[in-house]
Amino acid sequence: MNRIEKIFKTKRAQNSKIFIPYIMSGDPSLEHTKRYVAELEEAGADIIELGVPFSDPLADGPTIQRASERALAQGVTLRKCLELVREIRQTSQVPLILMTYFNPVFKYGIAAFIKEASDAGVDGVIVPDLIPDEADEFIRAARQRGLDTIFLLAPTSTEDRIGKVVKAATGFIYYVSITGITGSKLSIGEPMKDMLALIKNSTRKPVAVGFGISTPEEAAAAAKMADGIIIGSAIVRLIAEGKDIKDFAKKIKEAI
Repeated sequence: MNRIEKIFKTKRAQNSKIFIPYIMSGDPSLEHTKRYVAELEEAGADIIELGVPFSDPLADGPTIQRASERALAQGVTLRKCLELVREIRQTSQVPLILMTYFNPVFKYGIAAFIKEASDAGVDGVIVPDLIPDEADEFIRAARQRGLDTIFLLAPTSTEDRIGKVVKAATGFIYYVSITGITGSKLSIGEPMKDMLALIKNSTRKPVAVGFGISTPEEAAAAAKMADGIIIGSAIVRLIAEGKDIKDFAKKIKEAI
């Protein structure tokens, strides 16, 4: 049982929900990111998602796009993100997920990336532009190294797509709550409730909701329907403005 599976199992037994904050590695520097990870863990983050900067982040809105640009301007690469995880692992055992697009992984080499990510202490990987239908090599390599492969479902996902994602995903399933990019306005209502119920009827794997959650109230509402919530743009925006993220994270944790 790896760290992600263990934390979900523990929290489920406690009837508690998982808080997963997202930050961009290297925004504004890798040293800052290392400090932010410690602050988020202290604030109660159960899992932390680290973005890998990429020049064409198609799933991300303006806030995370700009963060990616700032990190790239600092010379941050996928290799440096793995080195960052190694450094974090010297002082922390908080579950860590890398969110990267497939291009950097392909260039790095799938087998080499999976091996080095696992060796560095990464627990799971999200690749939003890699669908299960085209991920056999990636999934096979990850299974061999005990690395979770986290795939996405959306409001438009069919039952067939849900079945494929449920089969391919380990760790948890990432439910994209809106048909849009990160940072878009969240709409919590019956459609989300129905879709999450459909997914949960198809699997016992945990489901976490992300995209669009930006306030404690929204986090609380989404958490009632899922096993966990993911917040990215709201935190990345605070970082860009030089504001405190620890207090915000505490409020989210309390709300869920």
